[in-house]
Amino acid sequence: MQIELSAVHARHPALRPEAPDTLRGLDLRIGAGEAVALIGPSGAGKTSLLQLMGAALPPCQGRLLLDGQDPWRSGAAGLRALRRQLLLAPQTPPLPPRQRVVTAVLAARLPQWSLARSLMSLLRPQEPERALAALEALGLGDKLWERVDRLSGGERQRVGLARALVGEARLWLVDEPLSALDPTRAAEALELLLRTARARGVTLVASLHHVELALRSFTRVIGLREGELMFDRPAAEVSPALLSALYAQHESELLQPLASPEPPVVAPVPLTCR
Repeated sequence: MQIELSAVHARHPALRPEAPDTLRGLDLRIGAGEAVALIGPSGAGKTSLLQLMGAALPPCQGRLLLDGQDPWRSGAAGLRALRRQLLLAPQTPPLPPRQRVVTAVLAARLPQWSLARSLMSLLRPQEPERALAALEALGLGDKLWERVDRLSGGERQRVGLARALVGEARLWLVDEPLSALDPTRAAEALELLLRTARARGVTLVASLHHVELALRSFTRVIGLREGELMFDRPAAEVSPALLSALYAQHESELLQPLASPEPPVVAPVPLTCR
């Protein structure tokens, strides 16, 4: 899916009227099947930009086109049709705690299923083999029938990524998908996403705190600061000087390490009093 932004401004709904726009004057073009990393300090507008591209946040000025179509001028049916073709994955996946992992992963299949099949899957998961294959690729094959509230933070993030693998979206917008993963898991998960996106011709835009990983894994990197585009360059051309300017007053984020391995979540053991 191709993305085009022309002089786009957007505002977060929670902003006060006197506050500046969250995103300001953005001009971008991302080709179909391209993989792009989005970097910048906290509060740069990375999440808002992903929401904008995902037709979840409307522009207040300028124009957004997805495959040449303006989602906000397509009517309710057209907007729903466009949204069925994309996956917007937040940093913390909204997974109901008592839900089974298999059901959480198969939620990505809902756009392809009828209402009857979707309801049936709540009682008896449909296509569990798809969920299992995605979870195995992410090292979670043994968690298929586990409850979500028994997973660690890193495992929940990987469940969120598994949704991308089982769905049929043409655009993946992934927000900080590695924040709770240790270095080895992060590198493996990112390589899997990139490899799968290339094989399927999926457009991938991922926001990353870990600059070194972004520069190593992506060929194109976009730098965002205070809602404005600082640079849009091939990764090989992103110099230390550009990074220093992008992260000025936020130098600690530039050197932020990947997460340490998490201890496994241990299910509580019931005690019986006699």
